[in-house]
Amino acid sequence: MSAVPAILVRDLVKTYSGHPAVRGVSFAVSRGEIIGLLGPNGAGKSTTLRVLTGFLPATSGEVAVCGVDVAAAPGDVKNLIGYMPENNPLPDDMRVREYLHFRARLKGLTRRNLAPRLDEVVHLCDLGRVRDRIIGKLSKGYRQRVGIADAILAEPPVIIMDEPTIGLDPHQILAVRDLIAGLRGRMTVLISSHILPEIEATCDRVVIMNQGRVVAAGTPADLRQEWIGPAAYELELAGPLDALPALLAALHPTLGPAAPLAAAAPGEFTALRLVAAPDAPDLREALVNALAHDPRFRLRSLTRTRQTLEDVFLAATRPKAA
Repeated sequence: MSAVPAILVRDLVKTYSGHPAVRGVSFAVSRGEIIGLLGPNGAGKSTTLRVLTGFLPATSGEVAVCGVDVAAAPGDVKNLIGYMPENNPLPDDMRVREYLHFRARLKGLTRRNLAPRLDEVVHLCDLGRVRDRIIGKLSKGYRQRVGIADAILAEPPVIIMDEPTIGLDPHQILAVRDLIAGLRGRMTVLISSHILPEIEATCDRVVIMNQGRVVAAGTPADLRQEWIGPAAYELELAGPLDALPALLAALHPTLGPAAPLAAAAPGEFTALRLVAAPDAPDLREALVNALAHDPRFRLRSLTRTRQTLEDVFLAATRPKAA
């Protein structure tokens, strides 16, 4: 019997006054995974999160958290989720320790477990230096950490974060990224963000939405293969270019020039671009060894172009031609 997923969304539809904001969205998240939810403005991400957290009813479809149906038991689902909204509304006039103590009591922590859990969360979120400071005087980075501390305080199995690194400087982004990565395996984390490098660095898998639908899902590596196309190599090479196709075919049957090779003057280096199938292994070492041991060629440089999650995002959400 397969394990119950931490998050299950199946054929979710949500309409506003007859206008569909979410159109048949389906995805599942395993326990302990960190998942990124991406999409342009108006893609339906926020609506999906609101239905998932029980703040909005679905028009149709199934949404469950740890096997609990959101529509049937929204109160129970809220106890299973730690939620950090984008704007992170915190009281400016409370001290960090006072706020976390207050939130812990609201979340049902017993007096016996409250103090040790507060100490643990303060340590995990690196809030020790500011636990006695007033929240309104904290930097944006520390306010984000307080929001994360609130979300994980009751040790819920599922954490949902909406734009957790927005407005942070690079040092603060790295700190929050490390904090989220530290939750892997302990809690399931769903992150909605526009900062694509952070999603790629942090998440195990990615779900991309556009116009209310899921248009791509998988690991960043799988999505690069699916949406971007062949792996590409750029090199500067001197030698008889007409002999190069046979050498490349011996390394991998799909490896070849991206365009017809132009004859180079004797002794001159020519810039070339080679491509291979998306599922081909990294061929850089094989290329270097083959060219270095062939006296006909001289290799000056070789790089493999690496497509990013941003390239995948743009390809998956590009408007279709009419």
